[in-house]
Amino acid sequence: MEQHRRSFLKTSAAVATAASLKKVLGANDRVRVAVIGLNGRGWDHVRGYQSLSGVEVAYFCDADERVLARRLADCEKIGLAKPQTYIDIRKLLEDKNVDAVSIASPNHWHSLMGIWAAQAGKDIYIEKPCSHNWWEGRQLVRAIDKYKVICQHGSQCRSSAAIREAMDNMQSGLIGDMYMARGLCYKWRASIGHKGPEPVPAGFHYDLWTGPAPLKQYTENRAHYNWHWIWDTGNGDLGNQGIHEVDLARWGMGVTLPTQVSAMGGHFLFDDDQQTPNNINVSYEFKTPEGKAKMISFEVRGWMTNHEAGIGTAEFGGNNVPAAGLSASNLPKPSTIGNLFYGSKGYLAISNYDSYRTWMGDQGTPGVAKTVPVKYEHYQNFIDCVRSRKADNLHAPILEGHLSATLVHLANASYRLGRTIHFDPATESVINDSEATELLKGTYRAPYIVPESV
Repeated sequence: MEQHRRSFLKTSAAVATAASLKKVLGANDRVRVAVIGLNGRGWDHVRGYQSLSGVEVAYFCDADERVLARRLADCEKIGLAKPQTYIDIRKLLEDKNVDAVSIASPNHWHSLMGIWAAQAGKDIYIEKPCSHNWWEGRQLVRAIDKYKVICQHGSQCRSSAAIREAMDNMQSGLIGDMYMARGLCYKWRASIGHKGPEPVPAGFHYDLWTGPAPLKQYTENRAHYNWHWIWDTGNGDLGNQGIHEVDLARWGMGVTLPTQVSAMGGHFLFDDDQQTPNNINVSYEFKTPEGKAKMISFEVRGWMTNHEAGIGTAEFGGNNVPAAGLSASNLPKPSTIGNLFYGSKGYLAISNYDSYRTWMGDQGTPGVAKTVPVKYEHYQNFIDCVRSRKADNLHAPILEGHLSATLVHLANASYRLGRTIHFDPATESVINDSEATELLKGTYRAPYIVPESV
């Protein structure tokens, strides 16, 4: 009994400490944001926050001093005052002047950084996918709930006016009784080649960058960006670009977690260091509370393909329309990134993050067509909720991010094991498959361990 009492008091003290660290911001207070991970996506975070009123990008954190130096130089180009820099997130989180962290690190760091930030009382914007495996994602959700911080998942499609309208229309019955959705991630990905072991570059804190993952000899293909294609650190294109379309498919169908998942694919065309598949087909089966079956199919294609339903073409509208000074002939190869939803009255297609169209009836008569350019609405929604403390107003709350990331992890586990995975949505557990259960939990390298109790 005394042990349980001490455990309760320790937990209560941790929650109270996090609450005391959370500074209440007035209407005129600037939200001081720290961007973590600046080599790629993190710079988009910087540009997004820079565009918002009442927000200061006050801190940079990156394990590569070369990246920090380059981004500080970039700050001068865009007229941004140089932020204070950190190499180790643990030191950053000790800074009481940090109001919020914006996490754009490699995937294998996402959940642990998020948990640490919650424990430190910081509000959190966390890139997709919020986890590298299912278990740590569930622990992240628990931490966010426990420490009562604001946490936005980087599913920016959920802040797109066009996509939100499309979802409202489908939920209102525009295309009838929906039975299936498809997610399309057809994105040109060149070979990464072979890169042999070499000394760690000066200024790159590779041990810290590796963090929770196994520490293996440095090669260029294990680090910046190409970490996406290595199982220790990434989740393949299904967990890179594809997570957006998985999330939209699940949102549109109104489902949470599947009852079974089956994936098949491979790494085709190229002989290189990539471990994850560049082509994968996934089938998910869901059951509604009434026992009705629904289906989501998802496909990653890493090379030449067609544009289904015109998705990704200038004719559809949206992001692939040539900008001023560009003609269609000198645009980069367009990808096919989007979703298709099928119902009893017609079907609806989403292209990129800002356009949707419908085709109605058995003749496929064109219906609604809408494009609304997307800017930085998702960051604005996060900052608005940081100020209001109203987590219910988040467009992409962490639970939704976790559920969608779980679909990615289940598919990758099915692919790696070569068999269908049966799943219990109520308990979030695999049925009679210890190997799949093990893959969905992952392993950690001390001291970078996701805690059993957050």
